[in-house]
Amino acid sequence: MELREMLAAVAPGTPLRDGLERILSGRTGAIVVLGYNELVQSICSGGFELDVEFTPARLRELAKMDGAVILDGTRIRRANAQLLPDQTIDSLETGMRHRTAERVSRQTGFPVISVSQSMRVITLYLGGARYAIEGSDVILFRANQALSTLERYVARLNEVLTSLTALEIEDLVTVRDVVTAMQRVEMVSRIWDEADGYVTELGTDGRLLNLQLEELVSGIGRDRALIGADFLEADSEVVHTRMYALSAAQLANPDDVARALGFGAGELDTQITSRGYRLLSHIARLPESVAETIAAHAGSLQALLSYTVDDLQQIEGIGPYRARLVRDGLAQLAESAILERRY
Repeated sequence: MELREMLAAVAPGTPLRDGLERILSGRTGAIVVLGYNELVQSICSGGFELDVEFTPARLRELAKMDGAVILDGTRIRRANAQLLPDQTIDSLETGMRHRTAERVSRQTGFPVISVSQSMRVITLYLGGARYAIEGSDVILFRANQALSTLERYVARLNEVLTSLTALEIEDLVTVRDVVTAMQRVEMVSRIWDEADGYVTELGTDGRLLNLQLEELVSGIGRDRALIGADFLEADSEVVHTRMYALSAAQLANPDDVARALGFGAGELDTQITSRGYRLLSHIARLPESVAETIAAHAGSLQALLSYTVDDLQQIEGIGPYRARLVRDGLAQLAESAILERRY
């Protein structure tokens, strides 16, 4: 189970989180194992077996006993069980409950939750990692910081894309300009991913934040794909994987980004020509399939900009209406982009 999937399962508003909050409110501790198989069964001693539907109230009542509660999906399979994991498994935890929880998670591969009675903290152990489940107020504070940062980066990305459009029209684009645009796209994507993690942790408390995120970054994936279609030879998924693999330091280095995009060393100042996909995407009421047909036929943005209405009508599937739509749309975009860049 992935960490984000597990965080969603214990987010505010879920039955499991409700049960854990009830345990905290009752000032008792607990160990909850989220999985049941022969290995889990082999390290359990004592207690009693159950096979009942999980409810928050049942979890709270069963946690009053000292032993662990074993869940299997939506069923409670065992309660008050003493867990006897392999004592040779390394653990940096000092408390008995937390050390046991960590060892059980490492040995079985299942998520294990420990609720501290004295510290009033919920801790999740998964895949050898330890994750503290914090309250909504703490997570919301971090989420708002991430959202504020994201807004600034999106604004900067829009400036870079506007500049790139003007350079495309003037046929002055270099590899460095494409690298800058893709750097900004990747930075926005990473901040978005961090903020989206907070949305997952907030559960029902993160609905408003999710709407704000969707509004801010709804077109980021499309921008990445269109820049790739205009300037790159490598497959878009391959490029995305390479960019994702870059460290923060590498992402800040234009040479490293250029290599990830498929360019050679020392090519940052090499001039390249746009194929026109991204500019055509900005023309209202022009279907994506039609835009792709036009861009493929023209071969480059510069060739496309020289097309007349009659030239456009020679392309299969382009009638008088769409030819005029494309011609006027390109002219307006060119004028707007150049004016914005100059002033």
